[in-house]
Amino acid sequence: MLGVKSYSPMQISLHSFMKSVMLLMISTLSLSSHAGDRLLATGGATQIEGAAGGGLVPWALISGYGTRDQVGGAAFYSHVRTQGDFDLQSAGGSIGFNNRVEISYSHLRFGLGDTVPGERIRMNVLGAKLRLFGDAIYDQDTWKPQVSAGLQFKQNEDFDFVPKALGAKHDSGVDAYLAATKLFMGAVAGRNLLLNLTLQATKANQFGILGFGGDQNDSYRLQPAFSSALMLTDDLLVGVEYRAKPNNLGSFREDNAKDIFLAWFPTKRLALTGAYVDLGNIANKDDQRGWYLSGQVSF
Repeated sequence: MLGVKSYSPMQISLHSFMKSVMLLMISTLSLSSHAGDRLLATGGATQIEGAAGGGLVPWALISGYGTRDQVGGAAFYSHVRTQGDFDLQSAGGSIGFNNRVEISYSHLRFGLGDTVPGERIRMNVLGAKLRLFGDAIYDQDTWKPQVSAGLQFKQNEDFDFVPKALGAKHDSGVDAYLAATKLFMGAVAGRNLLLNLTLQATKANQFGILGFGGDQNDSYRLQPAFSSALMLTDDLLVGVEYRAKPNNLGSFREDNAKDIFLAWFPTKRLALTGAYVDLGNIANKDDQRGWYLSGQVSF
């Protein structure tokens, strides 16, 4: 059946090392009383895998409020609970260097609810993002967006427990993406409109929670994602997201994910995001919908 979970020293040391380094860097940044000189909300929120963006989709924006001469960053915690009793918690942080390079780390815990009572699947994600060209906010005299390329190195700590039993082929994988983000000032009844398109090469099952590759497909596929957000005020955004996902496992189909979100940035230091999320089919449960709540502290 599902077997017994075991953890290698490499898995434990990678998680501990990356967590320690990220916490040290964020703690150092938090000692500064200055949150960076970029405009409010221009670092975005943090998506579940740790990159600056929406809740589901990485954007081209660089984490934090640092300009080209500054270092910024963010720490976050997100929680998703579906009607099928699945429970996803994600926590981590990111550092943005000179509004050009972003390094992020997140640790995800997925509670299996009554599917496998009392058990969870854990995953580590190490991310890197490079802004290639453009500025999503300040380049208003051109249609060209801000474009960034990113990588997310994912390691499933509990691969032998459930993912392998379901037909997944690998316990780790690398997602590569290209994101284009643009803010259009005064585009809708005088309000600012943000649009984002992300193309992601991946073979992750349910973001990697159910491993990588499968009996139906074990190669990388290009999956599109889209985000749109309207700034109701300078500190309040409402928007939608859509993220396509591969369908690699013959045992259970995988549906695309989508959400409707509301993000509030009361100060540069704090951001709160709430969303209604539709994750579709997850393992043996259909129509998995629920609430997503996320808090972010930026520097």
